[in-house]
Amino acid sequence: MSNKEVIEFSEKLKRGLEIAERKMLEEKAMRGEDVIVSSDGKTFQHIPAKQFITGVR
Repeated sequence: MSNKEVIEFSEKLKRGLEIAERKMLEEKAMRGEDVIVSSDGKTFQHIPAKQFITGVR
């Protein structure tokens, strides 16, 4: 693969992951489920998916 192809593949992969994450969050929000998040890998928070989507924490 050329450098250009690697960059294009990386961009497509990143975009695909963003779409999949958004879809997962929307489905969890419709079912009233929580998302579990951690910033340090040691402490975890349960945040309603609907709240997580809107950015209100």
